[in-house]
Amino acid sequence: MARHSDEQPEQPRTLGPGEIVRRVSPYLWPRGETEIQVRVVLAMLLLLSAKIATVVTPFFFKAAVDALGQGGIQGGIQAGIQGGVQGGLEAGAGQGAADGDLAGALLTWAPLALVLGYGFARLSSVLFQQLRDVAFAKVGQQALRRLAIRAFVHIHALSLRYHLERRTGALSRIVERGVKAIEFVLRFLLFSIFPLLLELAMVAAILFWLFDVRFLLVVLVTIAAYIAFTFAITEWRVKIRRIMNDRDQEAHQRAVDSLLNYETVKYFAAEARETERYDGAMQAYEQAAIKTQLTLALLNGGQALIITAGLIALMAMAAEGVVAGTMTVGDFVMVNAYMIQIMLPLNFLGTVYRELRQALIDMTEMFGLMERPAEIRDKPGAPALRVSAGRVSFERVDFAYNPDRQILRDVSFDLAGGQTLALVGATGSGKSTIARLLFRFYDVTGGAVRIDGQDLRDVRQTSLRAQIGVVPQDTVLFNDTIGYNIAYASPEATMAEVRRAAEAARIDAFIASLPQGYDTLVGERGLKLSGGEKQRVAIARTILKNPPILVLDEATSALDTGTEREIQASLRALGRDRTVIAIAHRLSTVVDADQILVLDAGAVVERGTHAALLAEDGRYAQMWRRQATDQDEAAGALA
Repeated sequence: MARHSDEQPEQPRTLGPGEIVRRVSPYLWPRGETEIQVRVVLAMLLLLSAKIATVVTPFFFKAAVDALGQGGIQGGIQAGIQGGVQGGLEAGAGQGAADGDLAGALLTWAPLALVLGYGFARLSSVLFQQLRDVAFAKVGQQALRRLAIRAFVHIHALSLRYHLERRTGALSRIVERGVKAIEFVLRFLLFSIFPLLLELAMVAAILFWLFDVRFLLVVLVTIAAYIAFTFAITEWRVKIRRIMNDRDQEAHQRAVDSLLNYETVKYFAAEARETERYDGAMQAYEQAAIKTQLTLALLNGGQALIITAGLIALMAMAAEGVVAGTMTVGDFVMVNAYMIQIMLPLNFLGTVYRELRQALIDMTEMFGLMERPAEIRDKPGAPALRVSAGRVSFERVDFAYNPDRQILRDVSFDLAGGQTLALVGATGSGKSTIARLLFRFYDVTGGAVRIDGQDLRDVRQTSLRAQIGVVPQDTVLFNDTIGYNIAYASPEATMAEVRRAAEAARIDAFIASLPQGYDTLVGERGLKLSGGEKQRVAIARTILKNPPILVLDEATSALDTGTEREIQASLRALGRDRTVIAIAHRLSTVVDADQILVLDAGAVVERGTHAALLAEDGRYAQMWRRQATDQDEAAGALA
């Protein structure tokens, strides 16, 4: 079977580090935004300053230790005595004693100054890091917002086909994890990977310069072994983590699906069955999660072993130097301090790499989603739809969701502006597909759909949908207020206009009876309202939109007979001087239509007015008699 342009691929292509940098960099350095660019430069300067302060800190530590050592104190005392004696011989005892006291005092206070310098260096490193985060905060959050908006807009641009085939719970998880991964990458590419490499290079150079090449070699071997071990184990863990993600997505989807069908679950007392299905998915997730924890323990243990071996080797060489007199105790302490400084970011590297590797998987899925071409796209430079009379024409339309699933076959009709066309037929005959083609949720596979002579494929989609109103059979409302849902058709509408639309839809009295009126929350998907109430909200919304073309998809199917008559009167008033396409199950609602099309297996088998079709005594007449008989039987049973 041929793959459509926005179907889910078998396996998303994993993004490499270079491609990640290429995709993220435009958001870190947006063109023409001087403030953001200045913030990035300032953050980099603060980052460099923080690393310099971090690397300099052990120097103060070494000097303070040497100054506080036995040799340093005795040296200060001896210098004072020698200065006093020498000064007494040369310029008198009084002057010599003063010089000796000054020299001794300077050497005695030196350790305190070095300790203060050590503290200042450590404080400077922390302050520079905090200032760096402050400078970069707006850059990171703005980049995150723009990426999230881009993903959100693109998901809405994908075709109805994609959204029908893709489970909403799984789609939301891809976006959620992808946005979090982007935030992680934006921060740690700049503030973890680059600073870590810079610090390692600076420490290795200092050890080579102050001591000898053996120290440099130990550091390099330790780092290389650590990185190689970390990457190898992490790649293994990534495969397990991917399985865990799949199981997590499956469990989440089952939970969402069950909650969205809450009433159905209750109807069939299927709580235990749903719990069992959810638990089955969670058990698979549990097994993958346990494997992930076990491999994490192996990774952490191996990292600790490598770091400890490198630390012991360096400290042994430093201790040997102290014993031989080529190094001081301060040198010994400084080597230890530098090794600890290396160990901390290296340990952090393991965490960052694990998270970064996982982030790459999540970003791959999200970027793959964002790169998926939309099936229905406007032509370059497409004009807006211009509606004058509101004439709708289907010209020998063929349509198939898939090559092996033909839905419409050679459907043609010409509906003049201001007239009403009714579509009737059995379930699956293609009635709703005609409405979807009119909205251009899909493109026809043969023929053409036109409004006032304009092919829908040649005009902008937004302008097309702005000219068509719909009252669907299954009305889904936003989890917001009744007023918000009615005004969704025209956000700039005043409250008075919203009320007039509600009155025309015969729902104003019901809203007024609610304690919070138009501010009443309808719940997720409108579950706090009955089917009829939701449908009347949809009718009010369409009335407020006031479009020249209307699609009524069994708009009164959920209403009782009395309310249906009231709504039908409102819909007839709304449809006056407008083009109306009514999809009907109850034939009594379309007897006044200018044209009636009877569909069967995607083809038009009869057409005409109600009276003409009854006179033909064909399929429509059979449907009419059957519904009349059903109504008579229902009335008799009720009596």
